[in-house]
Amino acid sequence: MSGLDHRVGELTVRALRADGTPISGPATVRQLNHAFGFGNIGFELMDVATGGRGEARATDAWLGLFNQATLAFYWRGFEPDEGEPHTERLLTAASWFAQHGVRLKGHPLVWHTLAPQWLMGRPLAEVEAAVRARIARDVSGFAGVIDEWDAINEAVIMPRFTAEANAITPLAVELGPVEMVRLAIETARDANPAAKLVLNDFLLTEEYAQLIEDCLAAGVAPDAIGLQTHMHQGFRGEDELGAILERFGAFGLPLQLTETTLVSGDLMPREIVDLNDYQVEHWPSTRGGEERQADEVLRHYRTALAHPLVESVTYWGLCDGDMWLGAPAGLLREDGSRKPAYDALHGLVRDDWWVAPHTAVPNSDGTLAVTGWAGTYVIEAAGVSAEVAVVAGESAAIDVTLS
Repeated sequence: MSGLDHRVGELTVRALRADGTPISGPATVRQLNHAFGFGNIGFELMDVATGGRGEARATDAWLGLFNQATLAFYWRGFEPDEGEPHTERLLTAASWFAQHGVRLKGHPLVWHTLAPQWLMGRPLAEVEAAVRARIARDVSGFAGVIDEWDAINEAVIMPRFTAEANAITPLAVELGPVEMVRLAIETARDANPAAKLVLNDFLLTEEYAQLIEDCLAAGVAPDAIGLQTHMHQGFRGEDELGAILERFGAFGLPLQLTETTLVSGDLMPREIVDLNDYQVEHWPSTRGGEERQADEVLRHYRTALAHPLVESVTYWGLCDGDMWLGAPAGLLREDGSRKPAYDALHGLVRDDWWVAPHTAVPNSDGTLAVTGWAGTYVIEAAGVSAEVAVVAGESAAIDVTLS
């Protein structure tokens, strides 16, 4: 499988009837889902997910490719008025995604950008108490629905952030980056010990690596390392991306490529340091750019999955017109039609990296083999069925009862 054998597992299944006797005759094996997180933000589907109307083509395209949604918990928008969070709306949306077999992640619990205005001007002790209360409330309130969070976002620059006055940066100056990470992770873990907590950043340099090293030395351990990969200035390339994965893979923690963007139009000039400084009235997708984007999407995902510690890639948006900075970086055009990048990625995830439905003939004792990409499969025979899980890199044997 072209260097992706570590994504594959083997399962020997003894399929039994309800009375304990082995099944006989042919069985159908179908893959239901990937264990790997092929993610996208769920922001664009919020209307349909909360009972409103949505663009059918966009909804079908989203659900036809992705299995993990990142939902927006930016504090300013989630709780615009103190004590009045939009909990019910997010719970409704989360339930809709879950009903469609989509795993969920909340983003972010702590971030200096989009902190609530009502927090400004308060003493640091009150700010810290409010941050802790917000984390505890939302992580516990969504437990069992959302059990994975970007616990803290961009902690490296948090103490020196000057682009917008906010109440979080002064707290980060007071506590320092390691203690800000501790605040986020330990408060969230107390609220939901089963939660998966991610340290997420865009600064994929030795400075971020040093923060992670310092956190681990201080006994503050995230469950995964988030690596933002917005690429408005062009694809990083296999060598650079591979070096980044090696740098952060050295910690032995799962890696998540949390915010992937690849442009299908003219690229942002390389000399721009802060991507927010690039403002254009209209940034169109082009035919040549779309061909380039399709190629780069495939290269990006193949490079990511080739590294055994990468557990998810989240593309940051679906349709042009809704993308960050107005970039033509969607996998769909503004009219909802699919770009070559969508079709290329769909072919990779749902064809090349997918086990096609097939017939398996069990042995006399009901034993059959399920081999393929790590994920969930269903075995069906004579009108009864059971789901089984294939684990990457493992060879196991189980008994299952079809019902």
